[in-house]
Amino acid sequence: MHRDETSLETKLIHAGEPRPRVGGAVVLPVFQSSTYDYAGQMDYHDVPYIRLNNSPNHRALHGKLAAIEGAEAALVTASGMAAISSALLTVLSAGDHLLAQDGLYGGTHGLLTGDLPDLGLTTTFVNARDPASWERALRPETKAIYVETLTNPLLQVANLESVVAFASTNGLVSMIDNTFASPVCFRPAELGFDIVLESCTKFMNGHGDIAAGAVVGRADLIDRIKRRVDHLGGTLDPHACFLLHRGLKTLSVRVRQQSDSALRVATFLESHDAVETVSYPGLASHAQHARAAALFDTFGGMVAFELRGGAAAAERMFSRAELPIVAVSLGGTETLWIRPAVAIHQNLSPEERARSGIGDGLVRMSVGLEAADDLIADLGRALGP
Repeated sequence: MHRDETSLETKLIHAGEPRPRVGGAVVLPVFQSSTYDYAGQMDYHDVPYIRLNNSPNHRALHGKLAAIEGAEAALVTASGMAAISSALLTVLSAGDHLLAQDGLYGGTHGLLTGDLPDLGLTTTFVNARDPASWERALRPETKAIYVETLTNPLLQVANLESVVAFASTNGLVSMIDNTFASPVCFRPAELGFDIVLESCTKFMNGHGDIAAGAVVGRADLIDRIKRRVDHLGGTLDPHACFLLHRGLKTLSVRVRQQSDSALRVATFLESHDAVETVSYPGLASHAQHARAAALFDTFGGMVAFELRGGAAAAERMFSRAELPIVAVSLGGTETLWIRPAVAIHQNLSPEERARSGIGDGLVRMSVGLEAADDLIADLGRALGP
């Protein structure tokens, strides 16, 4: 397939598929085998074996993911955090320094502040919307800069073009977590990012039934990361590969509907007297709306908002709503919401949450595939007197 001549929607269906088809099967079967015939491979990492990420299910996913991200190569992993940790442990060595965006996902923040220091790795958090401040944080041992396309949970948009330029100028590896956007909204590799990370548990699979991750980007870096994953053992099971493969085929139609519904929901929330603030990059009121409109094809399915009355008001809304489910994940068919302060960011101290703008009453909402009219009506009842 000629990658540059084919739309995303067509790549999602056809890229990476084996030719000829296995046994004529239109849907790639699950290869539930740990071991394969040895064909004389001289490099250990090329030996056909399930832990080495090279079963037919893995290879098909790698081709599809690279194509839809507009990248040279891809690798699937057992979870999004397996992708993030393996990539960081490949790019960084003992004594190295990382620049990271402030306000990152709590799991990533915990890795950077709680685990990597034990390995001799240090991190400085920077304002990713203020490129002028990054130079002051550079050290001779700085090796990479790490950001999120849309921050979790506040949906801020970094100055992403400047991140790529800054990394190139200073010899850094540019890394970005694209989970909230997915390649339907934004493809960072096409902007020049070296490594793109996806928690495929979320929008990429889209059905809330597996954990998976992906690393895509420059072929030389992906090869190094694969070798790290091979040793660490963060391999995705073939049946989970099959489910992710299936989920990807509907990624575009799902995310585009979720984006349309999220904009309608965010607009409704912004107009409601019970709501104090709403963060959604598709709203003109969003601080980085112009940047998001210039970079993204659509704005995604995530909305963050605070109610007047804080945590108590949020809990009251949760108890009265019928459609959204209080749960920690996102990107699935059902609308999910949660208070990050008591779930995904509870490992941050109250002071750290306050500095990041994560109040006790902040609600993170992942808009699902329900009818937007039904969601808005349900929200109206839940927010009513």
